[in-house]
Amino acid sequence: MAAFKKMSKVYMPVFCALRVSTSYEYLETRFGPSLRTIAAALFTVKMIVYTPIVLYVPALAFNQVTGINIYITSSVVSFIVVIYTILGGIKAVVQTDIWQTFLMFIGIIVVVILGVIRAGGFEPVFQHAAEGGRIIFANITPSLYERQSFWAVLIGGSFYWTSVNSVNQVMVQRYMSLPTLKKARQSIVIFTISAVIFVSFCCFAGLLIFDYYRNCDPLSIGLISNNDQLLPIYVMQTVGHLQGIPGLFIAGVFGAGLSSLSLGFNCTALVIFEDIVRGSFGINLSERASKILVKVAIIIQGLTAVAFIFVLEKLDGILSVVTSLAAIETSTTCGMFTLGMLIPWSTTNGALAGAAAGAIMSGWVSFGTQAAIASGQLGSHKLEVFVSECPANSTITVPGYVDESDVFPLYRLSYHWIPVIGILSTLLVGTVTSFLCGPRDLKTLDAVVISPVIHRFLPKECFSATPNANPTLSRGKSERTSADISNKSKHTRATEKY
Repeated sequence: MAAFKKMSKVYMPVFCALRVSTSYEYLETRFGPSLRTIAAALFTVKMIVYTPIVLYVPALAFNQVTGINIYITSSVVSFIVVIYTILGGIKAVVQTDIWQTFLMFIGIIVVVILGVIRAGGFEPVFQHAAEGGRIIFANITPSLYERQSFWAVLIGGSFYWTSVNSVNQVMVQRYMSLPTLKKARQSIVIFTISAVIFVSFCCFAGLLIFDYYRNCDPLSIGLISNNDQLLPIYVMQTVGHLQGIPGLFIAGVFGAGLSSLSLGFNCTALVIFEDIVRGSFGINLSERASKILVKVAIIIQGLTAVAFIFVLEKLDGILSVVTSLAAIETSTTCGMFTLGMLIPWSTTNGALAGAAAGAIMSGWVSFGTQAAIASGQLGSHKLEVFVSECPANSTITVPGYVDESDVFPLYRLSYHWIPVIGILSTLLVGTVTSFLCGPRDLKTLDAVVISPVIHRFLPKECFSATPNANPTLSRGKSERTSADISNKSKHTRATEKY
């Protein structure tokens, strides 16, 4: 909840006052075009890595239910999303997003309800989970190496959710499509409540899976090839005989994937066009060339997402991989925005040095950890599983203990600490470098680029340029998306209204 409060009080008022088309326009206003280019490039690379994972998850679930090849499913899904994103733009994305989100919620709720009924109620589920060591609220160890400690989840999760939802273009585009700051803040409240409810259902679904397989782990006997197949196989083995339930579950999984995929394609195309082509290179394309560029960008994203499926099949534990890789971009970018909005004396040189430090540190830890895992130097850190009731003729694979004492300390950190490292590195190096290179003269600073929570500490000269800065969004500007670029011929610049 603290992360979402920061969004509405610290970051969003600045975006609303500036009426940005993309969140990265702020960095150019505050620090210059170089920071905008860096942030846009990091976002684009992150989305190229992220969208294949979004595509892979529903294809994996569909494969578990129907047996259809993952590559065929992912190719068809990618083709469909590319087509309706190009033709319908943001309107198609929003309209389909509503139904996809609805199916996503209905799917997980139905699976949980049927699972509870099958398990005999809530009491045996929680009892078996407690006996199996799956309910751990009191793990308050201060060790940074503990994968899921109370402090790692609380602090690291707060930093991660703040960086993902406060300045990321995918989220800012949603908020900026609303007419006022008040409505944007209301959307954050709705999003927060919905996210808490959905994540809670997902966590409880995990307890149901453990309850069902508590005495015979399906991964240990080779029934599945990786942990990401646990939920699909659980659904098929427990409620698969009920007509329509497997289809509803698959619809929910596809709803979650398609929603993120279409919005990702749309936002990335907009960033490429506005922040890189126009902002970085200063190229003003004709209407026809703009349409072609946006459509080609979306098509390339679709092809790239399918191609990266081959890589994902070699990775076990999609969640940790997504979190680690996304943390590099999100933490560095959030660090740059936070430096600009909360550190008034920060300069362009400081922001550049901070961004480099944040990306290097978070990337070093993230990729180093993944390399150590791939080489077998790091163990899986999984909780104990049981095989006492597995069939006698099953081949049981028991993971061995891995001595991690010789592994480089940073590689042993829980992935929850990667956003913390990235953001704090950016802020620390950025602040120190700004002082060493000569801090910004606050009297020449425009208050509109600083978060309102800092305004009380600014000199009065900062408010002379924008004495009546209005936090009301301009719908015409904020709704500029790849659809507008492709379909609205009267747009010639991002700042024009329609």
